[in-house]
Amino acid sequence: MTTADQPRIGIVGPCGAGKTTLAAALRQRGYQARAIAQEHSFAPQMWQRLTNPDVLIFLDASPTVCAARRRFQWTVKDWEEQHARLAHARAHADLYLHTDDLNPQEVLARVLAYLEGRRP
Repeated sequence: MTTADQPRIGIVGPCGAGKTTLAAALRQRGYQARAIAQEHSFAPQMWQRLTNPDVLIFLDASPTVCAARRRFQWTVKDWEEQHARLAHARAHADLYLHTDDLNPQEVLARVLAYLEGRRP
């Protein structure tokens, strides 16, 4: 299957959930994948406007894990604000994956299994 035949994949989630890492790994495998910084936008449908994905993946992680992965300090209130901005995307996500206890290869494997299951 060529890249043009692959679904457009949008990836959303709070900072540190693994969006950029997953998007890069999917692109290396020929998928059209884009990490969308919806958590920084006050426009609830920004993910649709930027990418209009065929598949929307929501990666999530706890505030503690997000902060540790990104090596920054933030409050639970900051994390909750990001989740509020992500509510519309979360409601429309095709796949939700909590990544606290997963390494990048495990996240990729679960997403690939989901995508393979969608093929006709």
